[in-house]
Amino acid sequence: MTGQKTWRVGVAGLGTVGAGLLNFLSERPAFAPAGGRAVVTGVSARSRSRPRPFDISNLPWFDDPVALAASPETDVFVELIGGSDGPAKAAVEAALSAGKPVVTANKALIAEHGAELAALAEAKGAPLLFEAAVMGGTPAVKMLREAMVGDEVRSVAGILNGTCNYILTEMEATGRPFAEVLAEAQRLGYAEADPTMDVGGLDAAHKISILAALAFGCAPNYAAAEIEGIEGVDLLDIQLARDLGYRIKLVASADRSPDGVLVRVHPSLAPLAHPLAQAGGALNALFIEGARIGRIFIQGPGAGSGPTAAAVAADIADVMTGSARPVFQAPAGQLKPFTPVDPSKSVGRAYLRLSVKDEPGVIAAVSETLAEAGVSIESFLQKPVENTQGVPIVLTTHAVAESVLKAAIERIAELPAVLDRPRLLRIARI
Repeated sequence: MTGQKTWRVGVAGLGTVGAGLLNFLSERPAFAPAGGRAVVTGVSARSRSRPRPFDISNLPWFDDPVALAASPETDVFVELIGGSDGPAKAAVEAALSAGKPVVTANKALIAEHGAELAALAEAKGAPLLFEAAVMGGTPAVKMLREAMVGDEVRSVAGILNGTCNYILTEMEATGRPFAEVLAEAQRLGYAEADPTMDVGGLDAAHKISILAALAFGCAPNYAAAEIEGIEGVDLLDIQLARDLGYRIKLVASADRSPDGVLVRVHPSLAPLAHPLAQAGGALNALFIEGARIGRIFIQGPGAGSGPTAAAVAADIADVMTGSARPVFQAPAGQLKPFTPVDPSKSVGRAYLRLSVKDEPGVIAAVSETLAEAGVSIESFLQKPVENTQGVPIVLTTHAVAESVLKAAIERIAELPAVLDRPRLLRIARI
């Protein structure tokens, strides 16, 4: 077709996703449904000489991604560098300041600076799109920003980090401890050399902060998220949870109430038959609950060259078709203040594991202490386990306020028969 507009794309960051995007655009430059062509006309990365699975010798090279963003030969700037500050933020700001559309997969940047970048983008009339920042190629962002605008979203919750999901899945399937499975995940490329962002829950917290902003029409507030990673998940807990009919997953959730918004990332127990429990390996999965539509469930790959590059390409197609809407669900100037809820006031069910002396009256003492503190027991399991100090007992509670539960744990820890601090895990409210 003659007369098609050619969109000149500058790509900063040539890692896994960048490689996938360059390969895709070289094979299908006319992929956008509304016509036009997307052609890469400039690239930037930390190292020009690093071996790559694709040829960049015929592409203009920019040592500075800010220069690429500001180049007159760049119509659309794609930021795949990563990191909430530094060159990634500077380059995105340069492109937006010049009125150029920006597509990014950078969840840290959007979670920590989304409101100010949205204000800049809208002031300059430049799209800022970030579908690939959450759940890779699974369209969670588009679902909330576009498909759910006719509803009132009450909550979003799911599995948003494939590395953690892979580790927990393998621990359960093979009976190996966390450290051993993490080392394997690093060898296989599922985990970074420094896995802190993933296993510490920080990556999932960035993503759920973005989803909360989209769902509730507020500015992202990563700093307000309550975060716990999977480093402390013991193989014993995985085994005992399964005996109780649950599977441990790293669940990220955002709930809206009259008091504000509660954003949390925690290892949580999901019933074995629940879709979140069934999402194994490196898959991501998400529930969205709306007042009118009810519950929607989506699942898919949360990372990888192909899926994430496809999400970046979908955003480029939106730019090419002239799609225009606020960066979040409302214009930047109308985003509601993010009012964090005190986590101690949240109410939910819990899993407690105690290691106790093998002597008469221990269970009665624990039960009595919980009852006095206002915690009601739902189920109870005592199961001798080899190579453990003391006897592990596990119980699940009925719904209880977090502050009440933690006060009860302090009292239990002081009982003479309790050998160490009780292990607390939440039961997912899904």
